[in-house]
Amino acid sequence: MAARGLLITGTDTGVGKTFVGCGLAAALRRRGLRVAPFKPAETGCELDSATQTPQPLDALLLRQVTQTDAPLETICPYRLREPVAPWVAAEREGVQIDPTRLENCYQQLTASHDCVLVETAGGILVPLTQSFHFGDLARLLKLPVLLVAGSRLGVINQTLLTIAYLEKTALPVLACILNRQDDQTGPAIETNAATLRRLLRYSLYEVPYDPTRQQSSVHPIFDELAERLIA
Repeated sequence: MAARGLLITGTDTGVGKTFVGCGLAAALRRRGLRVAPFKPAETGCELDSATQTPQPLDALLLRQVTQTDAPLETICPYRLREPVAPWVAAEREGVQIDPTRLENCYQQLTASHDCVLVETAGGILVPLTQSFHFGDLARLLKLPVLLVAGSRLGVINQTLLTIAYLEKTALPVLACILNRQDDQTGPAIETNAATLRRLLRYSLYEVPYDPTRQQSSVHPIFDELAERLIA
């Protein structure tokens, strides 16, 4: 089959995109598919003490889960040290992020894998250059979008704003995931899922809080998402 691609983005940074990517990748691999991650740019990379090169922890984790032999330079072509938007980090390091290079890396991955999971740094409008953001990348690569939202106060507005942008720019939405990242409770946490289901016209999956991440990483929603992606 032709390689399938998916852009995994979030309503914010730190909402669990990498965790969701790992769960979905594992579900796809259980179906016998060759899966590769693609992290176009990762910021906040710490230097490896031996090689003195930036280590993209999210990309490395995704590479481990997918068990791909694709080189790290292709999986994560831009590895930047400062924990800011890729365009800002690149500019401060004297690096120019090249959309054509990103497209070439993605094409290399699709040529040798059945599925490529593309993960943004932060949300859909985070800039890679002054005039090119992750939404532009999704259009360039013709990718549907999986939106990950952290279940907390404010997520309804963040989710609806992101969906409004995706719809306005005709980017297809595969589904939304509401991710519980801690054991906090309260009116917002208790009502977020039900409220979003009433407001969205897309499937909303809820990942429960699991401090070990062992059970939630094999949650049935990842199998359902895998089936929808490859259908």
